[in-house]
Amino acid sequence: MRLGVNIDHVATLRNARGGIHPDPIKAAVISEKAGADLIVAHLREDRRHINEDDIANIIKNINIPLQLEVAPTRFMFNFAIRNNIKKVCIVPEKRQELTTEGGLNIKYNFNFLKEMLPTLYKNKIEVSLFLDPDIENIDVCKELGVNAIEFHTGEIANTFGEEEKFLINKLENVIKYAATLGISNRAGHGLNFDKTKKIINIKFLEELNIGHFIIGESIFYGLSEVVKKMKKIIG
Repeated sequence: MRLGVNIDHVATLRNARGGIHPDPIKAAVISEKAGADLIVAHLREDRRHINEDDIANIIKNINIPLQLEVAPTRFMFNFAIRNNIKKVCIVPEKRQELTTEGGLNIKYNFNFLKEMLPTLYKNKIEVSLFLDPDIENIDVCKELGVNAIEFHTGEIANTFGEEEKFLINKLENVIKYAATLGISNRAGHGLNFDKTKKIINIKFLEELNIGHFIIGESIFYGLSEVVKKMKKIIG
């Protein structure tokens, strides 16, 4: 299973005070050396953490793929094309939210995606959609010709006991269904060591993208050690 390390919140900490420290590019390089399979960064429209220069410098300094998270807008899609981005995950975005609060409303964005996705594919960009784990979303993805989905695990991250078991079982069933349609399955949001252990054995789950927890734990244990531990857990 692949591990993507999201470095957004290194930039959040940098921007809290201004200046150049801590450096998200350094975080990307350390994560790669520690075993990350890809680096993830969200270029938000308000630029609250990662900015355009960060993206350019990350690409220059790593040898693993960069997955760029973007809102479904023409500007962001064109940015990905202009900068030769190879992996894009399309995510919902609200100015007032602290973090991504759920999956993309694929029905609301259907016509725009139907129009624009072929342009991304034409430019050899691997596209995934960040979605809530619902069967209905899978059917719409198939209609759009989407080949990869990253499932939002925020609800799993925030529940325990029987509700947690129910949500993990739901995720497993949705992933199984998506796999029968030839869709590549990824997951992420809010995962820590314990929650990761509970979903890593889901069949057809290929990739986990984790950021906030890894960056938070690195304050105490060091980024390299935390990435290594997470990578060891997911195998």
